[in-house]
Amino acid sequence: MPKSFNVKEHVAHMEAVMHLTIEDNWRPVVEMHIAAIEKAAEQVLDFPMDADIEAAPVFVP
Repeated sequence: MPKSFNVKEHVAHMEAVMHLTIEDNWRPVVEMHIAAIEKAAEQVLDFPMDADIEAAPVFVP
């Protein structure tokens, strides 16, 4: 399991990787949204599923 998720480090890292500039007054809002996304992803990844479950087929009309 990866180390605990650090929102501030993640935002700073992605800002550098993507060559973005996040203004100081926007940083708390960006960090809040990333934290919310992390919590939602955590719930999805923690959902118990049997190992033999396969992905649903893609419908192509």
